[in-house]
Amino acid sequence: MTWPAIVDLLPAFIEGSWVAVKLFFITLLFALPLGLLLAFGRMSKWKAVSRSVAIFQYVIRGTPLMLQLVFVMYFPSLQLNISGFDRFTAACVAFTINYAAYFSEIYRSGIESIPKGQYEAARVLGFSRARTFLRIIWPQTFKRILPPLGNEFMTLVKDTALATAIGIIELLRVAQNHMNRTGSMTPIVVALVFYLIMNGMVNLFMNGLERRFAYYKV
Repeated sequence: MTWPAIVDLLPAFIEGSWVAVKLFFITLLFALPLGLLLAFGRMSKWKAVSRSVAIFQYVIRGTPLMLQLVFVMYFPSLQLNISGFDRFTAACVAFTINYAAYFSEIYRSGIESIPKGQYEAARVLGFSRARTFLRIIWPQTFKRILPPLGNEFMTLVKDTALATAIGIIELLRVAQNHMNRTGSMTPIVVALVFYLIMNGMVNLFMNGLERRFAYYKV
């Protein structure tokens, strides 16, 4: 393909990238807080709660995201006939559930890495459990979990390509369509560049966060 032909394809690639970006941010918007709730459930002293969350994590983390996409897409929309449940909504739901399961284990490992003595010291000082978590435990936990969270964020950017399994026209699908029509690998290379740019931005953001919280020496 010539450069003018590549330039002509850019609007379609930008539109496909926008779909990926929307899926990325919507997933994080819901998966990050849901993951924290699941982490609390996993650490609960109530065995029924902790075991239920553990089973949920095992099922979600032990099955392919692509399979979950297909299940969410066709189970609610066709069998329950939920109004307005389109392909993009199905992708958002599947991605949120999947990544919440992974985030929950990152949260749990970070929270449980904090020495128990800090909880006891806060209790002696009269801190409530909520204040102890928000003022003492969470800042240290957040610092520790930034690297694994960054890895998951970059994986999420790449995983948005799986949305093509349920017919969403995102970046990879755009590249495949143009490759099939032109017989050239150039659209795939262009898509690769777009993914690198998006993950480069995620990497810069996470590096900035790590520098911002570097004063927490844990």
